[in-house]
Amino acid sequence: MRLIIAGPGRAGGALALAAGRAGHDIVGVLARTAESQYGPVLDWRADLPPADVLFLAVRDDAINEVVESLVPIAGEVAVAAHLSGFVPISSLHPFQEIGIAVGGFHPLQSIPDPETGSRALAGAYVGVGGDDLATDTLIHIAETLEMEPFSLEDDSRPAYHAAAAAASNFVVTSLAVAADLFDAAGVDPKVSRPLVERAVRNVYELGADGALTGPIARGDTDTVIGHLTAAHDVSDAVGRQFKLMAEATTLRAGREEDLSSWR
Repeated sequence: MRLIIAGPGRAGGALALAAGRAGHDIVGVLARTAESQYGPVLDWRADLPPADVLFLAVRDDAINEVVESLVPIAGEVAVAAHLSGFVPISSLHPFQEIGIAVGGFHPLQSIPDPETGSRALAGAYVGVGGDDLATDTLIHIAETLEMEPFSLEDDSRPAYHAAAAAASNFVVTSLAVAADLFDAAGVDPKVSRPLVERAVRNVYELGADGALTGPIARGDTDTVIGHLTAAHDVSDAVGRQFKLMAEATTLRAGREEDLSSWR
């Protein structure tokens, strides 16, 4: 299919690389620079070339502005879709008014950079929604990228995107704090990899509540206090982060009564 990528940053660049390898034609890129490794750079003020899909891969807070600027020049585009997991597809309504189908295409994957992200898309899930034509087209693209599409409606987006952020970024923060503590103990953080991988498997095999182990889950208050002290000894920042996660874990374990003994 003929694709245009507006905003070839991490997500847009990853999509462009993966789509190109899958045989799609990147007919143009709307970027802030005069050159792009992903395809020919288009003029934001000139008519867009004919395309099956125009992907808006810009920041959430820039989508409305970009939509306003592209609607007047997008006459021969069949589908316009954004990559946001939070912004409603209804934000693309101005495209509908000129006969362009609209949809959303949110890769549920961590994309630290375009090259790494492009390789990680295969096997990842992707939230898809929108008009019938947009949905069918986006599902087809997902399948060519070896992604697993699932339906994502506008009213579900806030909770869904919060879940995605928690599943990705909160895990990273937890492991970063753990690495600081391992370093302070003179232990290479890589020794925790089998532990972390087993814990993640347990979550998906047993459910999060069934996978929770350790001193907080069993109510070992003295050990928890010792952990808090050790974290604060590393630094105030590590101590504060550890305490916040310990409080969240205590609440998750249903041991609210234990909080008063170590806060």
